[in-house]
Amino acid sequence: MELRLRAPLDMHLHLRDGEMLRSVAPLSARDFAGGLIMPNLVPPVTTGEMVREYRASIEEAIGEEKFRPYMTLFFQEEYSYDFLKEVREEILAIKLYPAGITTNSEGGIADLSVERLAPVLEAMSALGIPLSVHGETDGFVMDREAQFIPIYEKLALRFPDLTIIMEHITTKEAVEALFRHENLYATITLHHLSITLDDLAGGLLRPHLFCKPIAKRPEDRTALRKMAFLGHEKVMFGSDSAPHPREKKEASHCAAGVFTAPVALPALAQLFEGAGVLENLQKFVSDNARRIYGITPPDKEVLLVKEKWRVPESYGGVVPMFAGEELEWRVESAL
Repeated sequence: MELRLRAPLDMHLHLRDGEMLRSVAPLSARDFAGGLIMPNLVPPVTTGEMVREYRASIEEAIGEEKFRPYMTLFFQEEYSYDFLKEVREEILAIKLYPAGITTNSEGGIADLSVERLAPVLEAMSALGIPLSVHGETDGFVMDREAQFIPIYEKLALRFPDLTIIMEHITTKEAVEALFRHENLYATITLHHLSITLDDLAGGLLRPHLFCKPIAKRPEDRTALRKMAFLGHEKVMFGSDSAPHPREKKEASHCAAGVFTAPVALPALAQLFEGAGVLENLQKFVSDNARRIYGITPPDKEVLLVKEKWRVPESYGGVVPMFAGEELEWRVESAL
């Protein structure tokens, strides 16, 4: 049995930099036609020059692979209309991080009031630059995403022409919010479609499944699966693949992030086939993102075959999701 995916896209991807970039970027570039690259490096990507340098590093790391890195800026209150107009052609979106809420977000925004953000968001709206958001408060860990939804709604109402992406949603409340505002969209990860909090901490702690936002309840996963399995036009695939060295995950201060880049398409194919909706995977991993972002990715077809394979225990010292387990589908080739 075969499955052909046209220009699959990963619309939320962490490639890091330095040696880690060189190790993980080829894995995404092998299986995908493009990806939205997150800007939370140290220091964060905040200037046009940094965007160009980071893109060049990614292109060097992936070699001859046919993969387009769609670049982002790390949201700063100081961005002016003139600056954003100048870098518009260099970026696809701007990523907003609440200060200190996740990995390398210390330089994020502390005051998330609409009035404080309005000058930059007005400029983005006028220039057609989508806003990508890590939507969590600093409240109780299971409630952080739900508590952030009123902020999404205020932004959606105040800036109706601004495309707002609710990144890596994890709750049924976030799914419900999508239907209340025409300009709200969302990415959904493989790991949030696959696991609940019980998989992370219900038995022995599994640090390689620890991420932010944390996995939630079964009813939340059900709501996410319903949207993804329908290939609903409001959602698209964003892996939030976030590599950390093994020693940073298997530690007393475990780093947040699940590394899914090398297993994403096979595991998604297995999930969608299990639900009897394999024909909708194309919409979830490509078609919806093309429409939402208005992009034309490289012409690349990825062939998957239904053939069991065992996921390696690590890739360059980074432990992937499903390490040591068998998956039903594997990537055969990319044309």
